[in-house]
Amino acid sequence: MKFLSAELTIFLQNKPGRRNLKLLFRFLLVLMVMILVFTLIFHLLMLREGRVFSWTTGFYWTLTVMSTLGFGDITFHSDLGRFFTVIVLLSGMVFLLILFPFTFINFFYSPWMKAQEQAQVPRELPKDTKGHVVLTRYGAVTEALIKKLNRFQYAYVVLVSDLAEGLRLRELGVNVMLGDLDDPETYRRGRVENAALVATTETDVINTNVAFTVRGISKDVPIISTCNFEASVDILKLAGSNHVLQLGEIMGVFLSRRASGGDASAQVIGRFGDLLIAEATVAGSSLVGQTLRETKLREQIGVSVVGVWERGKFQSAQPDTRITQTTVIVLAGTEAQIEIYNSKFHVEAIMSAPVVILGGGRVGRATGRALAARNLDYRIVEKDPLRVKGDKRTIIGDAAELEVLKEAGIEDSPCVIITTHDDDVNVYLTIYCRLLRPDIQIITRSTLERNIGTIHRAGSDFVMSYASMGANTILNLLQRSDILMVAEGLDLIKVKVPKQLAGHTIADSSIRKETGCTVIAVKIEDSMNINPEPSLVLPEDGEIILIGTVESENRFFKTYGGN
Repeated sequence: MKFLSAELTIFLQNKPGRRNLKLLFRFLLVLMVMILVFTLIFHLLMLREGRVFSWTTGFYWTLTVMSTLGFGDITFHSDLGRFFTVIVLLSGMVFLLILFPFTFINFFYSPWMKAQEQAQVPRELPKDTKGHVVLTRYGAVTEALIKKLNRFQYAYVVLVSDLAEGLRLRELGVNVMLGDLDDPETYRRGRVENAALVATTETDVINTNVAFTVRGISKDVPIISTCNFEASVDILKLAGSNHVLQLGEIMGVFLSRRASGGDASAQVIGRFGDLLIAEATVAGSSLVGQTLRETKLREQIGVSVVGVWERGKFQSAQPDTRITQTTVIVLAGTEAQIEIYNSKFHVEAIMSAPVVILGGGRVGRATGRALAARNLDYRIVEKDPLRVKGDKRTIIGDAAELEVLKEAGIEDSPCVIITTHDDDVNVYLTIYCRLLRPDIQIITRSTLERNIGTIHRAGSDFVMSYASMGANTILNLLQRSDILMVAEGLDLIKVKVPKQLAGHTIADSSIRKETGCTVIAVKIEDSMNINPEPSLVLPEDGEIILIGTVESENRFFKTYGGN
């Protein structure tokens, strides 16, 4: 009944719907008058033939003739009566078989079905809605973000201006609300003043309008805007955005960080208070060939190796894990400890050939700038000369042509980074580069999360998902105090010490063995013990900070409860 009332409300609130309903009633009124007139004439003609029938019988005869059923149980004997029957029959064919279905379908059935569709895509959120995330577009980044919001039980809504798009997203299980992005009423109906966050991922112009409109309604709600052009950053901030994300620049930094350039330095990828998480390539350093036990990093420096990346897969650190040229180790420690690590294992980059970047779009150019910041030489291969105008380290040509790749230095380069926005092209280029250089390090960008596995199978050593990276960045800005996504599929979480573990040492708890998560800090009131000793007793009223994959976290919560 509630759904039916919503449909009726939408139907009656619609001005064309009300007009169509009036027209339908007028047609039915004309039809009823015609039936009554024909019934009256039937009685008059029957009296002329000397026969008397009840008014019910006259009404019955009129309907059977007009509907072309014509049972034949009541007929006229005179030609005048038969002529009248023909008139009634023709009138019924026109009004009941042609005009009535057409009028009913166009003036009632179609508007009613449209009202049903609109009822499925709400125009307003409940008045008690709060703490939700408002999204302005459903795309690769927001699709990945919605999965993470569902995982952490955050309510959200995607604003859509097109009903057909809203219905399509509803079929996919996405929470949507109908409304124009440039209409302040849309955000009022979306309870934006009670939202935890507004994330707008449209074009720079639309994002500016959204931020300005939302800020006019609420001065406090956090607004995150994506930005494609550097010139738009200040404009978006002036419009009211709290955070402006240049996802292309961020992606470039992520990709460049994984490039083996011989410097073996640790780069910070996440911070949880005084606790820093860093990734370090080890190629060219003295760590290559050793097991984690043999490195004695904890004893000598104080940092903990919490895991390693091998061909894009994160593995929990084990004492017997051996470090190779392609290993990227994940470190946890204080700022001072990370600096000590870099001072001891930093190696000046000695490269005989530049890193090759395939694709000169925003991500490709950002990757080049990030490599230059690491004092690594690079060459960008790009077909469109306008994209890389004025860059002397650019090779104009198709990356699928061998001569172009040779000119870029593919035969001697230690690493190739594939940055195009087309995942199909990225798979093709990954296979091609692996065929040309089986020993080269290949780092590939994936636009969609679902293509990560495919690109890995194609031969890439590391795959960075643009969608997941953007989603992680936005989620981290939700100002959660208990979760930090530090890399693709790798999270830092803070939880209260489970009752089952209170009073036990870290070693006795076997958290890593049971779940795959690693305890990297224990917090008691305002003090944080970073990289605690295995003999540390977990306090009942304390908190532990864990690092692990999504699967490891799920095992932890399944084993010890809570989330």
